[in-house]
Parts: sequence; structure tokens; C-alpha cells
Amino acid sequence: MTESLNRRDILRAALAGTALYSTAGHAQSSWPSKPVTMIVPFPAGGGTDAFARPMAAQFARLTGKSLVIDNRGGAGGTLGAGIAAKAPADGYTLFMGAVHHTIAPSMYPKLDYDLEKDLVPLILVASVPQVVVVNPKRVSASNFKEFLAWAKANPGKLNYASAGSGTSHHLAGELFKQQTQTFITHIPYRGAGPALNDLIAGQVDVMFDGLGSSAAHIKGGRIKPLMVSGKQRSPALPDVPCAAEVGLPDYNVTTWYGVWAPKGTPADAQKAAIEEIRKAVSTDEAKAVWASQGAEFANVSGPQFDAFVKGEIQKWTQVVKASGAKLE
Repeated sequence: MTESLNRRDILRAALAGTALYSTAGHAQSSWPSKPVTMIVPFPAGGGTDAFARPMAAQFARLTGKSLVIDNRGGAGGTLGAGIAAKAPADGYTLFMGAVHHTIAPSMYPKLDYDLEKDLVPLILVASVPQVVVVNPKRVSASNFKEFLAWAKANPGKLNYASAGSGTSHHLAGELFKQQTQTFITHIPYRGAGPALNDLIAGQVDVMFDGLGSSAAHIKGGRIKPLMVSGKQRSPALPDVPCAAEVGLPDYNVTTWYGVWAPKGTPADAQKAAIEEIRKAVSTDEAKAVWASQGAEFANVSGPQFDAFVKGEIQKWTQVVKASGAKLE
């Protein structure tokens, strides 16, 4: 079974990579000399936003220059990626992508950009487990066991929202259906934010979401968590069982977020960006946000992040082929 890299693997990569690619002391103090734009390829309110905006706030506090979030949602995150790939490579446009962008090459037959050729991976900033969440008014199950039993007994009567066809939310749902031998109808949206809004409003039943975007709504009681992916419980949801506990040891889907720059961005700007983003994510304020959303900062950057991205593309290609997932 092909899986997204789990949290322990990411942390191991970080330990190996930090020694090989340390940028401390190399970043030129001249960057940034003006505000920096970061393209976020999903609507405001989604999982990417949940990390981009706190990071931007700390970046501005530490550097004295704004990191302006530019939300460009659409086409499962590929629209914004295409815009970023064509942006000026002057060091003042960055791109915050996610696991979705390593899935896209196997889902979209024609992209107007090449992730590996047109964008340069800078740093992996957050990794979170996915969580199965339901609208408690539409799904009466009190726990995962009851939910699964009802889903099996009522094929096609449940639906699940995703951030768009070809996103990790979509494939997480398809993988879940394969492993549980259930049928749940997929409803794609233009981003995790709109999908979550409809889940909260009771327009859909289920979502296989990154914990980062669901955490606040879970705490507010608007949606109910039934299971987190992986082999261990999340510190953010200590009372929610993990997949291994409920009989799904191979259901290990991790949502991660990273920063790229357009190809051709000066090397000194790349190094400075990595260092300033690392500092921003390492602040106590950012750590508190990451912890509240069950996220980890693996501190993988440069060549190590590049290798990680290439590995994810290969892994998700196999998942897509095995699931038969198609754009809807």
C-alpha cells in the first residue's frame, strides 16, 4: 500500500538534512528589502491558509517587511501554482503549496507548469495527519465503529466533500473507501474552506480533512472527529482514535505544506527566504499555532525538500493508479 510520508519519516529526513543544508549565516541581510508576496493556491480559510497566515505574521515581525498572502484558488490548487511558476523570479514572489501539488501531475493530463522544472522547493513548513470529520446533525454515529457499520449497510447514502478533484482530501477518501470496502459519493469543491463551510452548514456528511483546517471547528463542536490517520493519536485530539486502533493500520495519509520559489530566483534570495521562514515558524507564537492544529515542523529544506517532493510525486502516482481516481 502506497502511503504519504508519515510524521516520523519526515522528522528523520529533517535530522539528516539539517546537517547537509544549513543556511544559517549565509542569508544576505538585504533580503527582504520590500514586501514579499506569497501565492496560496486555495481560497482563504483552508488548511494552507491556517499555516500561511500565522507564518506571515511572524515573518513580518522578525524582518520588518510584510509577507502578503495572495489567495488564488481553483483547479485543485493548480491554478495558483501556474501563476506562481510564471511570476518574476526576483525573490519577491513565493508559493506555498501542499501535498496536493505532488498529486496533480498524475491527475491532470495537461498542466501549464511543471512542479519539478518551474518551481524550486525551499522548505517544508508543516505536516499534519488527516482526520475523518462529520456533521453531527447529519451523521448520528457516536464513534467510528458505528459510522463504518452504517456506511457499509447504506452504500451511496453518504457523501464526502473535498478541496477539489485530485487533492489529498479526494484521494484520502478514495483510499478510505478501498480499505473499508464502502461507497461514499465524492463532492469536489474549490478548496478546503468552501468544503468545510458546507460540512459545517450541513450540506454534506463527511470530510477527510487535514487537521490544520478542521481543528478550530472540532473544538467549537461544529463538526465531529471520528478518526485521525496513522498509527498514533494526535496530541491535538488525544481522545480521538487513530486509524491503527480502529482496524485500518495502512490508512496513513499526511497533509503537508511547503514553500517554493519560481525557477531562476537568485540563490542568495532562496537561502535568505529559507532562513527567515525557518525563524518565523520556530517562534513560540508559531509553535503554539502548529501545536493547536496537531502539526509538526520538520525543518526539511533545500536539496532534502527537493528529494522529498520527488518521492511524494512517485508515491501519489501509484495511489492514483491503484484507486482509478479521475477528475470530476
